[in-house]
Amino acid sequence: MNLAFIPSPSTGVIHLGPIPLRGYAFCIIIGVFVAVWYGNKRWVARGGQAGTVADIAVWAVPFGLVGGRLYHVITDYQLYFSDGEDWVDAFKIWQGGLGIWGAIAFGAVGAWIGCRRRGIPLPAWADALAPGIAFAQAVGRWGNWFNQELYGKPTDVPWALKITEGTNRVAGTYHPTFLYESLWCLGVGFLVIWADRRFKLGHGRAFALYVAAYCVGRGWIEYMRVDEAHHVLGLRLNDWTAITVFVLAVTYIVISSRVRPGREEVVEPSSAESAGAEPVSGDAPSDDEPADEAEKSVPSENGSTSKS
Repeated sequence: MNLAFIPSPSTGVIHLGPIPLRGYAFCIIIGVFVAVWYGNKRWVARGGQAGTVADIAVWAVPFGLVGGRLYHVITDYQLYFSDGEDWVDAFKIWQGGLGIWGAIAFGAVGAWIGCRRRGIPLPAWADALAPGIAFAQAVGRWGNWFNQELYGKPTDVPWALKITEGTNRVAGTYHPTFLYESLWCLGVGFLVIWADRRFKLGHGRAFALYVAAYCVGRGWIEYMRVDEAHHVLGLRLNDWTAITVFVLAVTYIVISSRVRPGREEVVEPSSAESAGAEPVSGDAPSDDEPADEAEKSVPSENGSTSKS
């Protein structure tokens, strides 16, 4: 008998009259707020304007949500389109099911559109947002706790997660993979912050480091999970995705550091000037250097440069 465990909430939703307040949604919303808030601090420190990160997030977040849901539905199609299942459930995002791979890919498309409209380069914006995205994932994973989903193998460790019986759930104590991934994402965020200050990462390399580090953790955490998943050559599909994305991220870091060493310096055009503006790159200060010091080293403001 396991005397110590992490309890699961009795319900993942609280009703205020006819309005349902869902824990899963709250975790996603809080995570987005954290990413935008911290990303804004890093963007301003690099010479950008306050509010730009939020303006671009208006594009990136909706695209990311759609992409995350599409990835989940496509890779777990049997949950919605097999015999006895209701395809309408594919639209019930509040029940859980956002694939980070699709969220990042589609979110990048939305961010690219926003960056084009503001006249700033996507890689620099992604570098500023990278640790914030990791922190957002750390918060968002607690949404799985509210929904009692995505847990690991049965265990009797003191930090085991207690799952109650329900649809597609067997009561017992399991590895809290949501907690493992949440803690890992916190570590990834701090790793990116340290590496960015130490090595002056630029041109998308801070974002690539976040991606590579996350993939390492996702690989072993995914291996522990017991929820239904497609397997290829004995490995879960998401493990293969993590391996592939890790290789691509590391390759990008290596090639980018040789082709475009250093960190780009940013002078962001005003909103009125951003349409049609061309980015200007150079060597940028560290995150701790004030934005006004960065502006002093740039001769004009005719262009601009510089997140799961």
